[in-house]
Amino acid sequence: MAAMPTHPLTVGFDLDMTLIDSRPGIKAAYLALAAETGTHIDADLAITRLGPPLEEELANWFPDDRIPAMAVRYREIYPDHAIAPTLALSGAGDAIAAVRGGGGRAIVVTAKHQPNAELHLKHLGIGADAVIGWLWAEAKAEALREHGAAVYVGDHTGDIRGARAAGALSVAVATGPFGEDELRAAGADVVLPDLTAFPAWLEGYRAERA
Repeated sequence: MAAMPTHPLTVGFDLDMTLIDSRPGIKAAYLALAAETGTHIDADLAITRLGPPLEEELANWFPDDRIPAMAVRYREIYPDHAIAPTLALSGAGDAIAAVRGGGGRAIVVTAKHQPNAELHLKHLGIGADAVIGWLWAEAKAEALREHGAAVYVGDHTGDIRGARAAGALSVAVATGPFGEDELRAAGADVVLPDLTAFPAWLEGYRAERA
């Protein structure tokens, strides 16, 4: 019989559209930025494209030379507009609890501005052992490797790429812009409809790992 691993299981989670539905808050922040700058931003369209770094979205609405300043300003006004309207996605708290309840570590690795990511988690009462921001797609592998994450859970094809770059198991949830078939085609090792299915999957994964 194989011996059980001596090190704790570390699971990484993406934030937007994996743990939280930040669309109402992000929409409010974009509308506030549009009103302040007098620039048209189609906020309803923007929130269908969550995942990549903020600067990529701002490039659709501002000239290149204004993007750095607009990114700074968006992040400054974000707490006043985006934290309160944002809700936890179904199963988010239970997913984190399932990892930690089994003696594991749950970390959040996100492209979001790290202080704002921390505000979301604090507001919603979602505990994490570490929060690492400003990382997108393959760059997420830096944090996943540093923390020894064996699993990374996300909703975007960029999250799948990050997991694979880190040598971690990619678990995808179809709560973001991609459906289950698209996530499988992108190379996810496991596809779940949402995080409510995660604790049962994790139980089976732990049994196999043992």
